[in-house]
Order: sequence, then C-alpha cells, then structure tokens
Amino acid sequence: MSRNSILVLVVLLLIDTFATAQQGSKPFPQHVQYHKGTIKPNHISQQQLDGLTLDFYKQWQKRYVKTACKAGQYYVWFERKGIKQCVSEGQGYGMIITALMAGADGSAKDIYDGLFDFYKDHRNNHAYLMAWAQDKNCKNIDKSSATDGDMDIAYSLLLADKQWGSNGQINYLHEAKNMIGAIMKYEINPKTYSVILSDAVEYDSKDYFDTRTSDFMPANFKAFEQTTGDKGWAKVIDNNYKLFRDVEHNYSPDAGLVPDFIININKKPAPAKPNFLESKYDGYYNYNACRVPWRIATDYLLTGDLRAKAINDKINRWVRETTKGNPDNISAGYTLEGNDIKGRYFEALSFIGPFAVSAMVDSKNQQWLNAVWDYLVHFKLKDYDYYDNSIKLLDMIVLSGNYWEPK
Repeated sequence: MSRNSILVLVVLLLIDTFATAQQGSKPFPQHVQYHKGTIKPNHISQQQLDGLTLDFYKQWQKRYVKTACKAGQYYVWFERKGIKQCVSEGQGYGMIITALMAGADGSAKDIYDGLFDFYKDHRNNHAYLMAWAQDKNCKNIDKSSATDGDMDIAYSLLLADKQWGSNGQINYLHEAKNMIGAIMKYEINPKTYSVILSDAVEYDSKDYFDTRTSDFMPANFKAFEQTTGDKGWAKVIDNNYKLFRDVEHNYSPDAGLVPDFIININKKPAPAKPNFLESKYDGYYNYNACRVPWRIATDYLLTGDLRAKAINDKINRWVRETTKGNPDNISAGYTLEGNDIKGRYFEALSFIGPFAVSAMVDSKNQQWLNAVWDYLVHFKLKDYDYYDNSIKLLDMIVLSGNYWEPK
C-alpha cells in the first residue's frame, strides 16, 4: 500500500471515529426495557412513538436552545415575561434532553458542550452549583442556586459520560462527581436528609426543614450513589419516600397527592401555608408538585422500586376516576383532597405529561395511557411556554421507551 493510500485510510478512520464519538454510544432511539410489568402506549407502533418524539425534539430545540453571549455557549430560553432569560432548571432539562437525543441529532454533543460551558460560566459561590437565573446579558441575577436545576445538570453529566466518554475536552464524569458532592454538602439537610430549597438556605434559616416535593428525584439519587459510593443518597431516598407516604396518608388519603411544598419536616410534616414561597397554592398539588408522578414513576420504570409503584398506583386510581377516563378532564391543579382548583379548567402539559408517565407502572392503565398519550401529543408547541413544552418532551422520551440509566 502506498504512503498516500495509508494516509487516506488514516484520515477516513479518524473521520469515522469522530463521527461515532459525536453520535454517541447510546444513540436515540434506545428502546429501553423498563421494569417487568410496566407498559408503553401500544396503540401505535414503536416507530411512530420514536418519530413523534424526535419531531417534537426538533421543534423544541429550534425554539428554546439559544446562542449565549460567549461564542460556543448555549442556554435554554426561559421565555416568560420578566428579566430572567435562563434558569438552571431549564438548563438541566436541556442538558438531559440533548444527551438522550444524541445520534438522532448530529449536533447534540456540540450543543451539550455549549450548554455545559454556559453552566460552568455561571457557577455560584459554591463552585459547582449553578446560579439559579441569568438575564438577557447573561449575567447572574443572584448567586443562589435552585436545587432541582443542579440535580438534573449533574444527572446529565452522568448521561454524557456514558454517551460520549470523558476523555475529550470535558471530563464529564469528573465534573459530575464534583457537582454531586456539592449538592450533598449544600442542598441536602444532614439531619433529616430532606432536599433543601437552595444553597442559600442554611442551618439557621427558617426554611431549613422545608422542601419542594418536585426536588425528590429518586432515579437521579440512585445514579449519584452508584457513581460516588456515598451512602447518604440511600438515606435521602428512604427518608423522602417515607415523608411522601406520611404526608399522603395524613392529607391526601384518597388522591395520593403531595403539595408543592412540605414544611416542618423535623417535627410534624405538613403542607405549606398559602404564599409560603410562590403562590397562594403552595400547599396544593400545583405547578411544582405536578412533576412528582413523572419523577417517581421513572424510578419504578428504571429500578422497580415498589415504593414508587405504590405512590403512582394511588394517583392512577384517583385521576382515572376523577376524569372519568377522559384526559380532557385533567385540570391544571388540585387540592390535596383531589378536587379541581377553582378556575383551573384549562390544559397544562406540565400536569398531563406526568400523569401519562405515571400510568406506565401497571398494565391495567393501558387504555388510559393510550388516551393520555394521544391527548398530550396533539397540542402544538407554539401554544405553550418553555415549562410545559420541556416537561412534555422529557415525558415523551420516557413514554416512548427511550429514557435510560447512566450505568
């Protein structure tokens, strides 16, 4: 073989290696085999599930992934009125979505790395946590964190390590371990192992024994423990499952719902009072708690944790009964007794999508699951905002069988 032929072969091999690295080792679609006995929508083909998910991803990316102030950096657009242009919650959503969609999107690694670089440029005083919000000039609004954003960013780094490896410009695994350590140190209460609202909440803060229910992400936490060997994560999982069970038993025995915020965890846990932090509905199943069925059901789908199934079984019984099996009757918020919040008779994808994921835990929900899938996917992206559309896409990835563990 001539020297030129050898050179051409080497170049071709390098190109192929680069292309493979860009695509990733777990390209979409993955068709994950979830825990035995769980279900997916079965009235359409797997190809259709994948296709609808991929199509919505392309729409979502075009609308929400924006070029930042520095070349090569990206952020997820918050879209709502006000000074906030990006929030860490959205950055976490975007980084998870992008890592999972690699392969179907040839630009996924470049976008992910740009999202990571934006996060890295907006870390706060605790080095590895992200400042919770940025303005249109890419400046931090303040230095405090939002716990849920940090947890999803850390989880996305574990996905990125499995997708592309950590031998490139970014050592995803090293960055994940550093971030997970910071989350445990600054965003987990060492006395109750409950999840703290933010790193700004310290041991002498009035909110130190309060929590946002949607910050309980047991599948994330199990990945954190597996990666770091820190047994504290098992305590976080156990204590929060117990907390949810106790609050449901005492305040929502029929519907199985939890409120947006739980207070007094160290004494007598209870739903938050009105206007505790965000709105008069802080003690209701509202725009934070609506994510709980998705987060908890994902744990059962991936790990088979029976505590997760018990929570979702109760929710499924209630929601199918209260809607009479018609997804069009899903409201945008409920009391813990399971009654509609007055005036909330409109469609909110952030409520609909998680109920669909919740239905996946048991085959008796098959007809309901099929109906909720159809209802969820028929809404157009242009008619909803960043929050609804991002949760819809994450839920579609789960529902189509394409959400995998970083192991």
